Amino acid sequence: MDITDGKNSWLDAIKPYLEKEALIALMIGISSGFPYAMIGATLTTRLAQDGIDKKAVTAFALAFLVYNFKFLWAWIVDGVKIPGLGRFGQRVSWMLVSACFVALALFNLAFVDPQASLLYTAYSAVLLGFAGATFDIVIDAYRIEILRPDQQGVGAGMSQYGWRIGAAGAGALALVVAARSGWEVAYLVCGLFVLPAVIAAFWGGEPERRRKALEKAKINIGEAIIGPFKEFFSRHGAWLVLLFILLHKIGDTLANLVLRLLLEDLGFSNDEIAIYDVGIGFWAFLVGIFVGGVLYAKMGLKNSVLFSLVLMMVSNFSFALLAAAGHSNWGLAAAIGFENFASGIGGVVLVAYFAALCNLQFTAAHYALISSAASIVGRFLTGTTAGTMVESMGFFNFYIFTTLIALPGIILFWMMMRSGLVDSSIGTAAKESDDIQTTVAKIT
Repeated sequence: MDITDGKNSWLDAIKPYLEKEALIALMIGISSGFPYAMIGATLTTRLAQDGIDKKAVTAFALAFLVYNFKFLWAWIVDGVKIPGLGRFGQRVSWMLVSACFVALALFNLAFVDPQASLLYTAYSAVLLGFAGATFDIVIDAYRIEILRPDQQGVGAGMSQYGWRIGAAGAGALALVVAARSGWEVAYLVCGLFVLPAVIAAFWGGEPERRRKALEKAKINIGEAIIGPFKEFFSRHGAWLVLLFILLHKIGDTLANLVLRLLLEDLGFSNDEIAIYDVGIGFWAFLVGIFVGGVLYAKMGLKNSVLFSLVLMMVSNFSFALLAAAGHSNWGLAAAIGFENFASGIGGVVLVAYFAALCNLQFTAAHYALISSAASIVGRFLTGTTAGTMVESMGFFNFYIFTTLIALPGIILFWMMMRSGLVDSSIGTAAKESDDIQTTVAKIT
């Protein structure tokens, strides 16, 4: 069986975007995106305007590493109850606390003086990164649990729309306010972006699906720490699933790491890059997100994931063609548009698949583990080799290589589909209430 039956009409696939749960996914996505922007482009602009050395500015990118290690403390969100707020429920109470944590960390960063103490500014950026990563843990868990299995694709798409709105909106608002009232006021105003997630959590309430999953299995601290690993690796084929998670995005990550270097080498101007890479790419990505949600509902999870993997592989080949063609605006528009369209689709259906792998007893820990594994390998292994590979083989051969290296992930997922491993390895997040009770009973 597939997680979605694939029998819905196209109109039926569009309607879920207006459902309450989908709108909640959009709201929490907005709050998820803005901390990333505050320690990314916004902080970089602020430091540059304060006259900080460029090398020191780029070093602040290390604050993003915190997001890759959020699995180390994600179990706390699953297993630790917050005193005095328990009446709101585990997820809602943690949403409130983590939102306050982000706001306080942002206010702290607002009032640091980079010129007086660059080190304290760095500590403040890392603190905001830690707060933002914790916020992400809660948001991801809440999104997965508030959505029904058939809503996961649409919910993933709406969440990504929200993330883009939050990141771009907060970044733009910060620049506008800073130009008129200073960076301190800009950061304080941007703190309002925590509110959509808090409002959504109180609107949606404590997820009923997780409450049912915990009726027969209470989570103590020890189980919250060890349980996610024990439960996941007790599943049939868990190591192959983990291998797929590690492999599936290496080619795509490699391809995107050196994209700007390729455009520079081909002689594209800043205006051309802005129009085609940022302009067309942005809108193609948004369209891809929408199409991804529709495809998930229409094709089912397994077929839509396989289709997206093939699309992302072909998008790498399109850059090889661009490298061979040379400076071509039409070629750049086609390659950038197709790559972002494919990434939008892949982002939705793969997020939905990773959500399906979670057990509702350990949603926060499981999704943090899976998302960290999906990003760490690509960033650490490919980030240290991409430049060297381009120098040794040239851009055309490099992008051919990124196309070929995507094949193992596609073949592995196809084999998992044929053997029934995709179905047998999913967690309770992809099951209806009756199936959840049966699974929990077996585990306990």
